[in-house]
Amino acid sequence: MRLIILGPPGAGKGTQAARIAEHFGIPAISTGDIFRANIKNGTDLGKQVQEITAAGGYVSDDITNAIVEDRLAQDDCEPGFLLDGYPRTTGQVTALEAMLAKHDHGLDKVLALTVDEDAVVGRLLKRAEIEGRADDTEDVIRERQAIYRRETAPLVEIYGERGLLVEVDGLGEVDEVSERIISALS
Repeated sequence: MRLIILGPPGAGKGTQAARIAEHFGIPAISTGDIFRANIKNGTDLGKQVQEITAAGGYVSDDITNAIVEDRLAQDDCEPGFLLDGYPRTTGQVTALEAMLAKHDHGLDKVLALTVDEDAVVGRLLKRAEIEGRADDTEDVIRERQAIYRRETAPLVEIYGERGLLVEVDGLGEVDEVSERIISALS
């Protein structure tokens, strides 16, 4: 199964992606995790990404597309995958379609987690405190929410028009949300 999970930062995509991937036996691929690993390891990419994310921005399509294409080419993605944090823009939608077309594949479903923005801001501030994420200040979080609405939310419309979209309420206990997702995808 080839899936995408969409939702604003803090909607619970990472938590749910791991559960979905386990349920369907496919890898969960998080561009955020890939970027954070590069930051932690002090790579050139990590330094670029740290500068961009510290200002509340998103990494460029060119960098992100190359990282995703490399990851999707790995053997564990042959039976399927779940993308978390990609695509974020209409340009990335086009790039992903081209990547999949090279292997005669397409997406099966696109899951959109719907959440209240203020609830998400509270969730992210709590996560920042627990995990020591210096880049998660309220101003940066609200800027990321605005960027999501401007750049990524239109993907919901695109995938809806293509009949791939499945919307699920992302608020509630983790297990409840997981049950709603698995039911909606099955």
